[in-house]
Amino acid sequence: MAEKTLDPSTRRILPWLVAVAFFMQTLDSTILNTALPSMARSLGESPLRMQSVVVSYMLTVALLIPASGFLADRFGTRRVFATAIVLFTVGSVTCAAARTLNELVLARVLQGVGGSLLLPVGRLTILKAVPRSELLSVLAFVTIPGLIGPLVGPTLGGILVETLSWHWIFLINVPMGVLGTALALKYMPEIREERTPFDWLGFILVGVGMVGISVSLEAFAEGSMPKGGTTITLVLGLASFAAYVLHQTRVPYPLFHPGLWRIHSFSVGLAGNLFARLGSGAMPYLSPLFLQVGLGKPPTVAGMFMAFAVLGAMGSKIIVEKLVARLGYRRFLLTNTALLGITMMGFAWLPEDVSAVRLAAHLFIFGIFNSLQFSSMNTLTLSELDGETASSGNSLLSMIMQLSMSFGVASGAAILSAFARGDAARASVQEVSVLHAFQNTYICVGLLALLSSLVFWQLSEKDGAPASAEGPPSEL
Repeated sequence: MAEKTLDPSTRRILPWLVAVAFFMQTLDSTILNTALPSMARSLGESPLRMQSVVVSYMLTVALLIPASGFLADRFGTRRVFATAIVLFTVGSVTCAAARTLNELVLARVLQGVGGSLLLPVGRLTILKAVPRSELLSVLAFVTIPGLIGPLVGPTLGGILVETLSWHWIFLINVPMGVLGTALALKYMPEIREERTPFDWLGFILVGVGMVGISVSLEAFAEGSMPKGGTTITLVLGLASFAAYVLHQTRVPYPLFHPGLWRIHSFSVGLAGNLFARLGSGAMPYLSPLFLQVGLGKPPTVAGMFMAFAVLGAMGSKIIVEKLVARLGYRRFLLTNTALLGITMMGFAWLPEDVSAVRLAAHLFIFGIFNSLQFSSMNTLTLSELDGETASSGNSLLSMIMQLSMSFGVASGAAILSAFARGDAARASVQEVSVLHAFQNTYICVGLLALLSSLVFWQLSEKDGAPASAEGPPSEL
């Protein structure tokens, strides 16, 4: 499609508008984890049962990502983008007003509906409206808030919790949401395109699969469902995914391009994303809890320590391209996956009185390996897609990234809950049992990450070669 001609003011404001939306989303995802123990106390819940607040948002985002392009082309980018900001903002207010865990989870679902459309529709608008000669610089500008949000989010969350209350981690979105809505209605271009029919049945099958597996993991973590019901829910989720695999071969316009599965680097990269995040996807949820509940750090201090992981991730961006080009994807991912898993297990050997320097260094090193892992996996996944499969492949990768992170949080919470229940039955001091549960959980999630390296044995030395030469694309 030829780029839409923009007036000077729109061309100037559009990148800022998408950047603000990206900042809102990344800030929300990092500011929350530091506040979970305080939220648990306020709601009368155990801090080890708060994973549903995180999972509900991630799962909603993953579920609706495949529909974002269809909605934008059906109703127009301006209308959908502005509606997304409104839903995200209203969801934030509703979260702050929640008085029970169930109310908070429902509010997070509403917030997730808005969040699922913000970045995909904003990115789509930029791709269609910005001249190709300016595209790289605009996308680079828009990704900057994606680095700032995770850097300031944990510490800001701790400060708000200690000085005001946990409600303000959501209310902080309101002024940005009001400003973003006003700017969207005035400056967001209204772009629509004719699209092929949307695969509603495929969308439903994939959605049922996501929800079924996530609910079963959640039920296992909380013991909120009989074992038979949990098993049935898990089987239903897996069967729904299997039904989609059969369905996509029988319809002219499936939800995802069927040719994607014939691209070896894409299939391996997607599987790597899914299985690697079952371990490392739990870390943004586990680590703030470990620092506060396990080590007794106050929220602000815990948030400041979490910033070291983000600094490590930012530092890795300058070396990932050279490392992948030098080693190739197979050797690099096999090595880095092992180092990542070992680093995650290393958290289990941090004593309760660990020094600040050692703790900060460990988080910094984890941030480096974790960022190297997912930057390289994402690039590998997209490296050999062509014009026919690029859009569908990018959408599927975005969905799998969100889905695997929600599964990672759910599985990490389930493991932590199982160890906490077991240790509490054997120990008389609850604090000791909780710390021991965290240590055992870190070993388990580290092993999960380590075992995911088996996926990358399937790579050949030539897989991903085009991207190795060119370097990783933007993560936006």
